Amino acid sequence: QRLLIDDPTRFNGVKVLGVDEHVWRHTKSGDKYVTVIVDLTPVKAGTGTARLLDMIPGRSKAVFKTWLAERGEAWKNNVEVVAMDGFTGFKSAAAEELPQAVEVLDPFHVVKLGSEALDQARQRVQREQYGRRGRKDDPLYKCRRTLTTGLSLATEKQKQRVEDLFNVAKHEPVQLVWSVYQRMVDAYRQKKPEIGKWAMEQLINEIGTKVPKGLPELKKLGGTLRRRKPDILAYFDHIGSSNGPTEALNGRLEHLRGIALGFTNLAHYIARSLLETGGFRSRLHPES
Repeated sequence: QRLLIDDPTRFNGVKVLGVDEHVWRHTKSGDKYVTVIVDLTPVKAGTGTARLLDMIPGRSKAVFKTWLAERGEAWKNNVEVVAMDGFTGFKSAAAEELPQAVEVLDPFHVVKLGSEALDQARQRVQREQYGRRGRKDDPLYKCRRTLTTGLSLATEKQKQRVEDLFNVAKHEPVQLVWSVYQRMVDAYRQKKPEIGKWAMEQLINEIGTKVPKGLPELKKLGGTLRRRKPDILAYFDHIGSSNGPTEALNGRLEHLRGIALGFTNLAHYIARSLLETGGFRSRLHPES
């Protein structure tokens, strides 16, 4: 408790902050969520890996806002970027407590929005055309994974499979959403950030205002991207501020909980998580 949780120096030097939610226990009673807060400064600076800062009970705007308010003005003024997923509660809390910081919606969650729209369009067309859910021999179902593969990584066999699928006129709605998804992926894979930013901005402007009728999935996606446009484009101005390392730490914590067969005490879980992520190795084992 003294070395890990009550040590105020562990919050020093934070310029890039990552925030995400995490399920710490699977029970019918009690709050099963925690908000995970990560220091991404070493990743952005290229000096090290992400560092777990804290885990707090609950997942809401109020939870994150309260945690930020407790840090003090000097600490908050030092934070330049906050990377997050699509949860608007985190965005609102950061905007109110860290007005000088830039909110960044990381690429993983932006692309995930596109892949979800693509899956929903494929499933809808499947039901409309075949009157049932996909079966193993249905063309749309067979291509479900190939459709979410970036063209630059697709094999010749996968490209041919997609081409054959879209030669069928009734699959055109899926093709339209697929093309948007591919443009999203391509924007993030541009070697020059300014080109990627331009490509993403053009895409958001197009699907935010011009969506053909009969494509509810694309309309919903366009509305979401338009609302979060500044956060999406901010990534290209702050390369290295992705929330990916936060997701990676979340994966390590999932593994920790699994091999421990679960935790019943949150304080123990937080302390063990701080140990697991190695953020305090130098303090617990100082060099002689």
